[in-house]
Amino acid sequence: MPPLSFFAALFGFVGVALGAFGAHGLKGQFTPQAEAWWDTGTFYLLIHAVAALVIGLTGRKDEVLAGGWAMIIGSAIFSSTLYFLALGAPRWFGAITPIGGLALLAGWALVLVGVLRSA
Repeated sequence: MPPLSFFAALFGFVGVALGAFGAHGLKGQFTPQAEAWWDTGTFYLLIHAVAALVIGLTGRKDEVLAGGWAMIIGSAIFSSTLYFLALGAPRWFGAITPIGGLALLAGWALVLVGVLRSA
């Protein structure tokens, strides 16, 4: 299994587990804002896990592969900071979240460049 696919599958597993934990294990423990952070973190983690898995399985070695890795890094930063905020981390911790978002945007831009170059 390509390394990107491994991490993508791992993130998919973690995303489902954390989604279930947030919905059931932490039910009633969250403020509406904390619940929204948790749900957003889970959504972005799962969406980018699927995208990175597909990219990893293509066997590409160009910008598309780099985009997949940017998605893994970006979703790790983006989602984890939202999870920490939901669990009560200091609000300044949210200043890190956009770094993950920028990595996600860079990932999609790299995928776009790779696809356009191969067209």
